[in-house]
Amino acid sequence: MKDRYDVVVVGAGPAGSMTAKTAANAGLDVLLIEKRQQIGDPVRCAEGVNKTYLKEYIKPDPAWISAEVKGSKIYAPDGAMVEMSEEISGAEVGYVLERKVFDRALARDAALAGAEVMVKTRATGLLMEDGFVKGIKAEHMDEKYNIRADIVVGADGVESKVGRWAGIDTTLKPKDISTCAQYLMTDIDIDADFCEFYVGHKIAPLGYIWVFPKGNNMANVGIGITGHMSGELRAKDLLDDFVQKRYPDGKVIEFIVGGVPVCGTIERTVANGLMLVGDAARQSDPVTGGGIFNSIWAGDIAGKVAANAIKHSDVSAEFLQEYETKWRAGLGRDLDMSLVVKKRFTRLTDDELNTLGHSLEGIDLGDTTLIGLLWALFKANKKLLWDLRGIFKGIKEIEMEASVEVNS
Repeated sequence: MKDRYDVVVVGAGPAGSMTAKTAANAGLDVLLIEKRQQIGDPVRCAEGVNKTYLKEYIKPDPAWISAEVKGSKIYAPDGAMVEMSEEISGAEVGYVLERKVFDRALARDAALAGAEVMVKTRATGLLMEDGFVKGIKAEHMDEKYNIRADIVVGADGVESKVGRWAGIDTTLKPKDISTCAQYLMTDIDIDADFCEFYVGHKIAPLGYIWVFPKGNNMANVGIGITGHMSGELRAKDLLDDFVQKRYPDGKVIEFIVGGVPVCGTIERTVANGLMLVGDAARQSDPVTGGGIFNSIWAGDIAGKVAANAIKHSDVSAEFLQEYETKWRAGLGRDLDMSLVVKKRFTRLTDDELNTLGHSLEGIDLGDTTLIGLLWALFKANKKLLWDLRGIFKGIKEIEMEASVEVNS
């Protein structure tokens, strides 16, 4: 490890590794650090990702693909089931990954591109000069280091400190975070071709339960509930209730807990000499909490913008705004729309969710768009049309704001 690089990336998850790989491929001198001694462990993820999106950036490798699914099944509180194809199931359905292997493969690709990778290396602060980030303070094996860099990229996850150190407000209120618990279970009877989602205030208040198959009668069985519910209910207790009823003879071979930001976009993700990517930038989906592909997509943009900034010897927030503009123009709008949908759907009672489930039974969803799906959900219950109008209004406002930004 040297004392100076073009770019230092803090955090070797998908966002950090893709940023490091892209920047290194552009010829930059890159350091990628990870505070844990093993990249990808512990897993804090249901491990689902859309395979079509993923293939745009990474060649599929059987080593990190646990299962390939055809779509998703969504269960209402009373058991009514809606089946959705992979194409409209979202960014979390397609491949079920082996994240420990997947994350290490991404870090390996970054290393092969020329990035230096250091594990068990923790950022403890930023080096600041004249209002610019100039590197990081770090600890490795109980030794302290000052590592200078033209650009620091914070990819340090939901608990990100890098952004706060640079003066970016990354504060999360309890309602902005999903508290999650997950079992890896074996010896259970599952449909290996579909991811399953269970909704309802009794089963998972302001959240949902998921079952993601991993082959050989194994699956990730987990739950996420909005953080401000955690004072009254424990995610693990709700998960245990579900498992006891659904898989009474199943065996738990792994247990993980964690948090996922579900707040939508934050005000800014750049500062002088700094960019935030992935969960550190709150780029996970507010409805599902998924963010693997989002992180990879944003990391690729960040790496390219870093290369361009250093080429022009300008790492100011104004120049790095190119990253902000690009990720918000695509991913940002989708996240804002998801937040609108989330706010509306979390108001629905279990009876209303049952009505929605039954309204879609027998409907071919093969070519359904988001708007078409929302209409199909609500048309069977006129009482809920008010919520539908609210969703349309919110989406329309987001689209108009995006149009103004592009034109300006």
